[in-house]
Amino acid sequence: MSEELATKLKQKILSGDLFRYQLIDESAADNSVKLVERIEKSGLETIRVLFADQHGVLRGKTLVAQAFPSVLANGLGVPGTLLLKDTSHRTSFPVWTDTTSEHTGPLAGAADVLLVPEPDTFRELPWTNKSAWVFCNPVFKDGSAIEFAPRSVLQQAIEKLESHNLQLVVGLEVEFHVFELLDAHREHADTSMPGKAPLTRSLAQGYQFLTETRYADLEPVMDDLRHYCEQLNLPIRSMEVEMGPSQFEFTFEPADPLTHADNMMMFRTMVKEVCARQGMHASFMCRPKLDNIASSGWHLHQSVVDKVTGNNLMMPESNGKLSPVARNWIAGLLAHARESCLLTTPTVNGYKRYQPYQLAPDSIQWGRDNRGAMIRDLTRPDDSASRIENRVAETAANPYYFFTSQILSGISGIEQNLTPPEAVETPYHSSNDSLPGSLIEAIDAFAASQLYRTTLGDGFVDYLVTLKSAEWKRYSMTVSEWEHTEYFSLF
Repeated sequence: MSEELATKLKQKILSGDLFRYQLIDESAADNSVKLVERIEKSGLETIRVLFADQHGVLRGKTLVAQAFPSVLANGLGVPGTLLLKDTSHRTSFPVWTDTTSEHTGPLAGAADVLLVPEPDTFRELPWTNKSAWVFCNPVFKDGSAIEFAPRSVLQQAIEKLESHNLQLVVGLEVEFHVFELLDAHREHADTSMPGKAPLTRSLAQGYQFLTETRYADLEPVMDDLRHYCEQLNLPIRSMEVEMGPSQFEFTFEPADPLTHADNMMMFRTMVKEVCARQGMHASFMCRPKLDNIASSGWHLHQSVVDKVTGNNLMMPESNGKLSPVARNWIAGLLAHARESCLLTTPTVNGYKRYQPYQLAPDSIQWGRDNRGAMIRDLTRPDDSASRIENRVAETAANPYYFFTSQILSGISGIEQNLTPPEAVETPYHSSNDSLPGSLIEAIDAFAASQLYRTTLGDGFVDYLVTLKSAEWKRYSMTVSEWEHTEYFSLF
């Protein structure tokens, strides 16, 4: 692109809606011009303009590359009902009948919201050779913020933490399944809301945790996914054979929460798209209804550092006792664990992982290097990598909401100078409070949360309660196999 054309493009961006609404500044306009120059040189044909919805699912539109500069100037309109749908893709708010409520008013009649691109998230997709992603923040058509937009919610939590001169560093351990696809169930009768689940077969035997020969069986898939992680600039650290059949775990180097939330969105979507192209089905569902299956969890490593010096404030003193920040942070996570479960474990299925002796927590407690406890303490004197690991989440969680819950709970522990109870050594034989046993318990705890109503607002809490209650209602009204077996012959 010539200097003259670059100047004209910048002028176009600075005269567009995004600059007028003060959603971008002149520096962002310069970055947008550089991005257009990169696209022109790359030969890309299409740009996927996407945002993470309330369930952590990427949605958006695909544009031809020549149309993308207009998006950088004016944003891209998409139906606002995308933010109002439950996991079956049904709209859970009365957008056709209620035009005044807090949630449906600006979105009545399925009105548009505006997607504001984040150029730093731009990635060329190596498995397509012609397309790229760019992530966006959704705002209302007048440029005003949407209080439940996931990326914005996390940004606000990060700003609140930084107001304490603190920053969070997180590391990811992500478990998931990859199966051979036998039948995608594309018959018309199968294309319902939601569609019929595919028929699959395991790629390898299970219950041979970290076994070398099982890694050899799965190496072709592991290598493909690793290569694509590297080409997307995802900071992959390890690829591991997990406990169950066809179960994988990928771990990532530490990063800031917003970067890793974006990375998690890229990783999950990449895995599903790449596997689908190769005749496989990848799933981040916590506990699929398959014989001999193992549950998948998401373990989040967390260090709190000084914003100015970068010093790890979770490093204990020479006697090994928890540092003041680590003590407060752990206590905050424990104190708000039940009400946070709607953000860490947002599906009906996720609560079926909270079982004893399954390397998953079933109660609210912490332990020193104990994989049965909810919080695993991994701090040591003079260890700059000192951290804690929260093992509560499922891999289907929305990463922006999940990280927000950790930040706000940890801040609460610091502000109130909370102290955790004694560490446990036998986590499945303790008197600590249990985690919620079902999604409806989590919904009720979240609805009653003073923490989230104070920090995120009544509007956000009521919004998420409405969405997840719709999901629970559909689940509770479905006749299960257990009911049919239990009662059909008895009565």
